[in-house]
Amino acid sequence: MEHVILVNDKDEAIGEMEKMEAHEKALLHRAFSVFIFNKKGEMLLQQRALKKYHSGGLWTNACCSHPKPNEDTSASALRRLREELGFETDLSKIFEFTYQASFPNGLTENEFDHVFVGTYNGRIEPNPEEVNDYCFKTMEDIAASLQSHPHKYTVWFHIAFGKVHDWWKQHVTSLAASAVENIVTKQS
Repeated sequence: MEHVILVNDKDEAIGEMEKMEAHEKALLHRAFSVFIFNKKGEMLLQQRALKKYHSGGLWTNACCSHPKPNEDTSASALRRLREELGFETDLSKIFEFTYQASFPNGLTENEFDHVFVGTYNGRIEPNPEEVNDYCFKTMEDIAASLQSHPHKYTVWFHIAFGKVHDWWKQHVTSLAASAVENIVTKQS
């Protein structure tokens, strides 16, 4: 049986509970979402396996899950990335958010979600129990698809994408400024 960490609105652990029971009772619990980019700046998307307990067949970020009790959230994110997509890479936490969403099967996600980003350009070996398909897309293509086909994406991806997109624009801008500064410095 898998357990989740129950938290208060400050992400302080207040207990643990079996995962499905926490989702049936809509209790706030700790979670994470991982966003991966390749060297072209494209985001890795996965289509959730069709038999997932909710949101099966929907597209979302590289991976999402819950840390186990007494497991560090960043270590858990690395573990799940390896379990779902078959690779590891360095991850950095960029923000956190809470959301609540109910699903037709009676389950409710009520999560305090820690968002991590990383880069990866190697081989991807998706676990068919977790992932139906995957692809890399530009941020612009994803933004357009979220507008034209919102029903194809998970609830949390809709919420997190805008925040990640803002981070990405700032990150890319600072990298570009740094590269220009290095070129100018070398030419001086």
